[in-house]
Amino acid sequence: MGKAHALKLSGAGAKVVLADISQQECQLVADEIIKNKGEAIAVKCDVSQKSEIDNLVSEALKKFGKIDILVNNAGIYPFEPFLQMSEDHFKKVIDINLKGYFLMAQAAAKEMVKQKSGAIVNISSIAMGQVGVGFAGLTHYCASKGGITAMSQAMALELAPFGIRVNCIAPGAIDTPGTHTTEMTEEQKAATVAPIPLKRQGRAEEISNAVLFLASDESSYMTGSTMVVDGGWVAG
Repeated sequence: MGKAHALKLSGAGAKVVLADISQQECQLVADEIIKNKGEAIAVKCDVSQKSEIDNLVSEALKKFGKIDILVNNAGIYPFEPFLQMSEDHFKKVIDINLKGYFLMAQAAAKEMVKQKSGAIVNISSIAMGQVGVGFAGLTHYCASKGGITAMSQAMALELAPFGIRVNCIAPGAIDTPGTHTTEMTEEQKAATVAPIPLKRQGRAEEISNAVLFLASDESSYMTGSTMVVDGGWVAG
């Protein structure tokens, strides 16, 4: 989804800093943006490491001078039964999916405070429990996504006086390389879409439309909100 978000924001005029643990994958997207007359740089970054986030922010400021928008999108979801889940595996998911969002948002917000404006968009998931749903085999992932939603609400309250808005998007089942239905049997495909009233997986671009809205002034009166984009899964 990160690629789709970057292309969508660039198409709307944003200057984009792409970050991923793979410099090569990032650079391919940056090259595509530049080919389409946009501006972008790629920076290798492990969001679970504060030193790498500090470097990412430094590179962004060096290239573009300020930070107006942050889209927190990093995440892993290794399926593992709860009773067999190791402490190390639980910690790794929390470090990337939750701590990484905290570190990245804090670093970006410190720059946004200087200009009294900014928009932070955190990609959560309908796997956030409470108003969302739980998923067997993803205890660590669900814990991280529920944490993102709660953390975003608290961040929104603290950052509102500085003109910084913080919102969440909770996607449902989205067709990405990590969840490609082309590699599933017909039975698996049917099971995947069974809980979804629209009877299909979403496209990454459909989440990017929400990202652009929350990052723009079109959502200027929204902060602390969670936008569910799930084909009706939660409603069902």
